[in-house]
Amino acid sequence: MNQQVWETEEMLVAKFKKHISGLTLIEVLIGIVISTIIMGAMYTTYTVVNQSYSQVTNKAKISRSGRDIIEMLIRDIRLAGFRYVVGTNNSFENGDQVPQRTYLNFITGGAVHLSHDPISIIKDKGPTESALGYAKGRTENGMADYAPADIKRHNEGEDTCCDRIHIVYDDFNQWDEDEQYYKRYRVTYYALPETGGTTENPDNYYSIYKTLELWQQEQVPAGDDPDNGEWTGDVDLCAECYVEQKIRDHVVDMEFMAFDKDGKIIPTVRSDVDAAKIYEIRSIDLRITFRSKSNFFRLKAKKLIQGLGGTRGKAFKDRYLRDSVIVTVFTRNIGT
Repeated sequence: MNQQVWETEEMLVAKFKKHISGLTLIEVLIGIVISTIIMGAMYTTYTVVNQSYSQVTNKAKISRSGRDIIEMLIRDIRLAGFRYVVGTNNSFENGDQVPQRTYLNFITGGAVHLSHDPISIIKDKGPTESALGYAKGRTENGMADYAPADIKRHNEGEDTCCDRIHIVYDDFNQWDEDEQYYKRYRVTYYALPETGGTTENPDNYYSIYKTLELWQQEQVPAGDDPDNGEWTGDVDLCAECYVEQKIRDHVVDMEFMAFDKDGKIIPTVRSDVDAAKIYEIRSIDLRITFRSKSNFFRLKAKKLIQGLGGTRGKAFKDRYLRDSVIVTVFTRNIGT
């Protein structure tokens, strides 16, 4: 009986095994191909999403860093021409009464690097004039203060980056240890060329620099002629001053355009050309075009950047992203 049951069970197992199906080599290969296609689709989707995220992030970085320098320019342009008046007071320092209003010399017209006019704009002269280096001698032939490596390129051709702007305004400090209670500052924004990359693939762009200088002139007794003052960026004489401070790199262009009370363009805003026009300024449009630090697009494409008023356009063919920020700033302290 047990032998018969055992034989019966063996027969059932053998019968069951006959109906077990396996995978052929073709079926395995088909499965591998389908899995590969699915993984490839997932990787492609991930790559597209990651690239889109990187583009959005990079564009946000350009916009965020651009806002910082725009805010600095807005603040300084609004200060242009500001005069500090203390008025009648009983304040004394070192036995002398604090003057009611500024006693500093005021130089109008003439050379830009000496002028106290509230704003001077030097238009699209490229590094040949943008890099005059007021921190390195402040002379009209200041390019001699720069090594050829600092000029680098674009001394010839049609490059028009970037405008330079000088902004002059006053302040007051009753507790100044050097007894120059009234302060006069000059802020200069300008651009210098930079070169990166390799010889085969150069990476050319500009950086924006800022210089803050003080008009140094001591107060003298009434009736005496004051000594000729001078602009200085020496931190020993002006703790808050600085020279040639880089504030933003990867810049394509920086442009300023002045308007009068009727909204008409003032084409020339220079103390050495027509200082009277400076005092007709009521607002300034400023444009800064920024560029991404690394390649943004997958393929090279031709792109056109327009300047203010539809002028000063520039064409580029590369993979970089460029973004322009344009704002209007009202000059609160210039005019009657």
